[in-house]
Amino acid sequence: MDAYEALYTTRAMRRLKKDPIPAKVQQKILDAAIRAPSGGNTQGWRFMLVDDPAIKAKLGPLYRSCMDTVWGTFYKSRRDAADAAPKDPESIEFMKMFRSADHLAQHFEDVPLLLFAFCQFDTSGGSIFPAVWNAMLAARIEGVGSSLTSAFFMKVDEVKKILGVPEEGGWNFSCCVTFGYPTGKWGIAPRRPAHEVAFRNGWDKPLGFEIPEPLWKKG
Repeated sequence: MDAYEALYTTRAMRRLKKDPIPAKVQQKILDAAIRAPSGGNTQGWRFMLVDDPAIKAKLGPLYRSCMDTVWGTFYKSRRDAADAAPKDPESIEFMKMFRSADHLAQHFEDVPLLLFAFCQFDTSGGSIFPAVWNAMLAARIEGVGSSLTSAFFMKVDEVKKILGVPEEGGWNFSCCVTFGYPTGKWGIAPRRPAHEVAFRNGWDKPLGFEIPEPLWKKG
């Protein structure tokens, strides 16, 4: 696969088939993850794959509880705005995302493979998220959809207990990534153009160019 195709089409895929992910594909995902840059080459990361139905049965209710909090706090104003003006373009896009995320929450136990990422001492994410993104790109190349969630932060102690994460060692939960073969089609996610969210040499200063359309398009 062309590198730019992987970059442009690796977006959140939350509607997944129940089909298991072969061990060879899992190997490629993890091996790509650990090739990412590591500050000082400390490699202070740990990754845990979860596919045990019994463990997922414990995590599912926790995830739904976390997401209920997310919708009732961080996204409450956007949800209220969408309810008030459902035909507004922004409302339509938000509700598409909401339905997708809610589908994942309601079917969390059916996700074939979960990856939990932990980072030692560093809570900034700088030492772990390049590796997580490598894993998601590798999955995309293999036709596997993924979605990153940090919602488990709200019940992190319970999650760490379920997963048997030791209290000593300074291991911080960074994120969970869901993996599975998607039911939908790959495509470029709609985004605000780069020139609307980027500056040059100072806040709110002109970038110097515009990119009205994606610079990569398939075929």
